[in-house]
Amino acid sequence: MDDRYPIPSPVWPDCHETTLLVKRSRFLTHAARAGSPAEAKAFIEAVSLKHADATHNCWAYVAGPPGSTARIGCSDDGEPHGTAGRPMLQVLLHSGIGDVACVATRWFGGIKLGTGGLVRAYQDCVLQCLESLPCVEKVETVRLLVEADYAQLDRVKRLASQFAVSPPAEAYAEKVALSLEVARSDAGAFARALAEATDGRALLMAEDELDSPSAPGSPESASSPGGPSEG
Repeated sequence: MDDRYPIPSPVWPDCHETTLLVKRSRFLTHAARAGSPAEAKAFIEAVSLKHADATHNCWAYVAGPPGSTARIGCSDDGEPHGTAGRPMLQVLLHSGIGDVACVATRWFGGIKLGTGGLVRAYQDCVLQCLESLPCVEKVETVRLLVEADYAQLDRVKRLASQFAVSPPAEAYAEKVALSLEVARSDAGAFARALAEATDGRALLMAEDELDSPSAPGSPESASSPGGPSEG
Protein backbone atom coordinates (compact mmCIF):
# COMPACT_ATOMS: atom_id res chain seq x y z
CA MET A 1 0.00 0.00 0.00
CA ASP A 2 1.33 3.49 -0.91
CA ASP A 3 2.60 5.42 2.11
CA ARG A 4 1.80 8.78 0.44
CA TYR A 5 -1.84 9.62 -0.25
CA PRO A 6 -4.27 12.56 -0.19
CA ILE A 7 -6.36 13.38 2.86
CA PRO A 8 -8.90 16.20 3.34
CA SER A 9 -7.48 19.60 4.24
CA PRO A 10 -10.48 20.63 6.39
CA VAL A 11 -10.32 19.52 10.01
CA TRP A 12 -13.49 19.88 12.07
CA PRO A 13 -14.89 22.41 12.99
CA ASP A 14 -13.87 23.32 9.44
CA CYS A 15 -15.40 21.16 6.71
CA HIS A 16 -16.22 21.12 3.01
CA GLU A 17 -19.88 21.41 1.97
CA THR A 18 -21.81 20.80 -1.24
CA THR A 19 -25.54 20.74 -2.00
CA LEU A 20 -27.62 18.62 -4.35
CA LEU A 21 -31.32 18.77 -5.21
CA VAL A 22 -33.00 15.52 -6.27
CA LYS A 23 -36.74 15.57 -6.94
CA ARG A 24 -37.32 18.32 -4.35
CA SER A 25 -35.28 16.52 -1.68
CA ARG A 26 -32.35 18.71 -0.61
CA PHE A 27 -29.05 17.02 0.23
CA LEU A 28 -26.28 18.84 2.10
CA THR A 29 -23.00 16.90 2.19
CA HIS A 30 -20.18 17.64 4.65
CA ALA A 31 -16.68 16.17 4.39
CA ALA A 32 -13.72 16.52 6.75
CA ARG A 33 -10.57 14.76 7.88
CA ALA A 34 -10.95 11.73 10.17
CA GLY A 35 -7.68 10.16 11.26
CA SER A 36 -9.41 7.80 13.68
CA PRO A 37 -12.90 6.39 14.31
CA ALA A 38 -13.19 8.71 17.33
CA GLU A 39 -12.50 11.77 15.17
CA ALA A 40 -14.99 10.55 12.56
CA LYS A 41 -17.72 9.98 15.13
CA ALA A 42 -17.16 13.37 16.77
CA PHE A 43 -17.52 15.05 13.37
CA ILE A 44 -20.64 13.01 12.51
CA GLU A 45 -22.29 13.76 15.85
CA ALA A 46 -21.60 17.48 15.52
CA VAL A 47 -23.02 17.71 12.00
CA SER A 48 -26.06 15.60 12.92
CA LEU A 49 -26.74 17.79 15.95
CA LYS A 50 -26.36 20.95 13.86
CA HIS A 51 -28.94 19.62 11.38
CA ALA A 52 -31.22 17.82 13.82
CA ASP A 53 -34.20 19.23 11.92
CA ALA A 54 -33.31 17.18 8.82
CA THR A 55 -35.12 14.01 7.84
CA HIS A 56 -31.90 11.96 7.76
CA ASN A 57 -28.22 12.42 8.57
CA CYS A 58 -26.54 9.49 6.82
CA TRP A 59 -22.81 8.98 7.07
CA ALA A 60 -19.71 6.97 6.24
CA TYR A 61 -16.02 7.18 7.04
CA VAL A 62 -12.68 5.60 6.17
CA ALA A 63 -10.25 6.37 9.00
CA GLY A 64 -7.12 5.08 7.29
CA PRO A 65 -5.37 4.79 3.92
CA PRO A 66 -7.46 4.81 0.72
CA GLY A 67 -9.32 1.53 0.24
CA SER A 68 -8.44 0.20 3.72
CA THR A 69 -11.35 -1.50 5.49
CA ALA A 70 -9.63 -1.77 8.88
CA ARG A 71 -11.39 1.29 10.38
CA ILE A 72 -14.62 2.06 8.58
CA GLY A 73 -18.21 2.81 9.48
CA CYS A 74 -21.52 3.78 7.92
CA SER A 75 -25.16 4.42 8.77
CA ASP A 76 -28.44 4.71 6.86
CA ASP A 77 -29.96 6.79 9.70
CA GLY A 78 -33.49 5.60 8.99
CA GLU A 79 -33.35 5.36 5.21
CA PRO A 80 -34.23 1.90 3.83
CA HIS A 81 -31.46 -0.53 4.71
CA GLY A 82 -28.45 -0.38 2.41
CA THR A 83 -29.60 2.66 0.41
CA ALA A 84 -27.43 5.38 2.01
CA GLY A 85 -24.53 4.52 4.32
CA ARG A 86 -23.18 1.57 2.36
CA PRO A 87 -23.31 3.35 -1.04
CA MET A 88 -21.56 6.34 0.54
CA LEU A 89 -18.89 4.08 2.01
CA GLN A 90 -18.24 2.38 -1.32
CA VAL A 91 -17.61 5.76 -2.94
CA LEU A 92 -15.17 6.70 -0.17
CA LEU A 93 -13.31 3.38 -0.42
CA HIS A 94 -12.77 3.85 -4.17
CA SER A 95 -12.03 7.58 -4.06
CA GLY A 96 -8.26 7.35 -3.55
CA ILE A 97 -8.62 9.63 -0.49
CA GLY A 98 -7.80 8.49 3.04
CA ASP A 99 -8.78 9.67 6.54
CA VAL A 100 -12.13 10.98 5.31
CA ALA A 101 -15.62 11.21 6.78
CA CYS A 102 -18.84 12.33 5.06
CA VAL A 103 -22.30 13.19 6.34
CA ALA A 104 -25.12 13.50 3.81
CA THR A 105 -28.02 15.41 5.34
CA ARG A 106 -31.40 15.06 3.59
CA TRP A 107 -34.54 17.13 3.86
CA PHE A 108 -37.37 15.09 2.32
CA GLY A 109 -39.11 17.00 -0.46
CA GLY A 110 -42.31 14.98 -0.68
CA ILE A 111 -41.38 12.76 -3.63
CA LYS A 112 -40.09 9.27 -2.87
CA LEU A 113 -36.97 8.31 -4.79
CA GLY A 114 -37.26 4.52 -4.56
CA THR A 115 -34.45 2.19 -3.54
CA GLY A 116 -32.38 2.70 -6.67
CA GLY A 117 -32.95 6.43 -6.62
CA LEU A 118 -31.78 6.70 -3.04
CA VAL A 119 -28.59 4.73 -3.75
CA ARG A 120 -27.77 6.97 -6.72
CA ALA A 121 -28.59 10.15 -4.79
CA TYR A 122 -26.32 9.32 -1.85
CA GLN A 123 -23.52 8.17 -4.15
CA ASP A 124 -23.84 11.37 -6.18
CA CYS A 125 -23.75 13.45 -2.99
CA VAL A 126 -20.41 12.01 -1.98
CA LEU A 127 -18.96 12.05 -5.50
CA GLN A 128 -19.88 15.70 -5.92
CA CYS A 129 -18.41 16.62 -2.54
CA LEU A 130 -15.12 14.79 -3.15
CA GLU A 131 -14.68 16.35 -6.60
CA SER A 132 -14.12 19.78 -5.04
CA LEU A 133 -12.71 18.65 -1.68
CA PRO A 134 -9.37 20.37 -0.92
CA CYS A 135 -6.72 17.80 0.01
CA VAL A 136 -3.14 17.64 1.28
CA GLU A 137 -0.64 14.80 1.06
CA LYS A 138 -0.17 12.50 4.04
CA VAL A 139 3.07 10.56 4.40
CA GLU A 140 3.15 7.38 6.49
CA THR A 141 6.41 7.62 8.41
CA VAL A 142 8.65 5.63 10.69
CA ARG A 143 10.69 7.23 13.50
CA LEU A 144 14.38 6.39 13.43
CA LEU A 145 17.15 6.99 15.95
CA VAL A 146 20.73 7.41 14.71
CA GLU A 147 23.65 7.34 17.11
CA ALA A 148 27.03 8.32 15.69
CA ASP A 149 30.47 9.69 16.57
CA TYR A 150 30.95 13.45 16.33
CA ALA A 151 33.36 12.92 13.44
CA GLN A 152 30.44 11.49 11.44
CA LEU A 153 27.95 14.22 12.37
CA ASP A 154 28.16 16.25 9.16
CA ARG A 155 27.62 13.17 6.97
CA VAL A 156 24.71 11.98 9.10
CA LYS A 157 23.05 15.42 9.06
CA ARG A 158 23.38 15.66 5.28
CA LEU A 159 21.63 12.31 4.92
CA ALA A 160 18.94 13.36 7.41
CA SER A 161 18.24 16.51 5.39
CA GLN A 162 17.73 14.35 2.28
CA PHE A 163 15.41 11.75 3.83
CA ALA A 164 13.66 13.36 6.83
CA VAL A 165 10.12 14.70 6.32
CA SER A 166 10.70 17.28 9.09
CA PRO A 167 13.80 18.71 10.83
CA PRO A 168 15.40 16.03 13.04
CA ALA A 169 15.85 16.45 16.79
CA GLU A 170 19.44 16.35 18.03
CA ALA A 171 20.84 15.30 21.40
CA TYR A 172 24.49 15.54 22.42
CA ALA A 173 26.29 13.34 24.93
CA GLU A 174 29.24 10.97 24.53
CA LYS A 175 27.89 10.49 21.01
CA VAL A 176 25.39 12.49 19.00
CA ALA A 177 21.87 11.14 18.59
CA LEU A 178 19.45 12.22 15.88
CA SER A 179 15.76 11.41 16.00
CA LEU A 180 14.07 11.74 12.61
CA GLU A 181 11.00 10.69 10.67
CA VAL A 182 11.30 9.25 7.17
CA ALA A 183 8.70 7.91 4.79
CA ARG A 184 8.21 4.24 5.55
CA SER A 185 9.10 3.31 1.98
CA ASP A 186 12.39 5.26 2.28
CA ALA A 187 13.57 3.62 5.52
CA GLY A 188 15.53 0.88 3.76
CA ALA A 189 17.27 3.32 1.42
CA PHE A 190 18.18 5.56 4.36
CA ALA A 191 19.65 2.63 6.28
CA ARG A 192 21.80 1.62 3.31
CA ALA A 193 22.98 5.18 2.69
CA LEU A 194 23.80 5.65 6.37
CA ALA A 195 25.85 2.46 6.49
CA GLU A 196 27.79 3.51 3.40
CA ALA A 197 28.40 7.06 4.62
CA THR A 198 29.66 5.98 8.07
CA ASP A 199 31.36 2.70 7.08
CA GLY A 200 28.77 0.88 9.14
CA ARG A 201 29.81 2.57 12.39
CA ALA A 202 26.60 4.53 13.03
CA LEU A 203 23.91 2.79 15.07
CA LEU A 204 20.41 2.83 13.59
CA MET A 205 17.20 1.65 15.22
CA ALA A 206 13.50 2.28 14.88
CA GLU A 207 12.27 4.31 17.84
CA ASP A 208 8.98 2.41 17.68
CA GLU A 209 10.89 -0.68 18.79
CA LEU A 210 11.63 1.08 22.07
CA ASP A 211 7.96 1.82 22.77
CA SER A 212 5.59 -0.55 24.50
CA PRO A 213 3.40 -2.10 21.80
CA SER A 214 -0.25 -1.22 22.06
CA ALA A 215 -2.92 -3.80 21.51
CA PRO A 216 -4.14 -3.70 17.93
CA GLY A 217 -7.59 -2.23 17.54
CA SER A 218 -10.31 -4.31 16.08
CA PRO A 219 -11.88 -3.19 12.81
CA GLU A 220 -14.82 -0.90 13.38
CA SER A 221 -17.91 -0.80 11.31
CA ALA A 222 -21.34 0.49 12.21
CA SER A 223 -24.58 0.33 10.35
CA SER A 224 -27.96 1.42 11.60
CA PRO A 225 -30.95 -0.69 10.62
CA GLY A 226 -32.92 0.94 7.84
CA GLY A 227 -36.48 2.09 8.14
CA PRO A 228 -39.26 0.52 6.12
CA SER A 229 -39.92 3.59 3.97
CA GLU A 230 -38.57 6.96 2.91
CA GLY A 231 -39.35 10.27 4.51
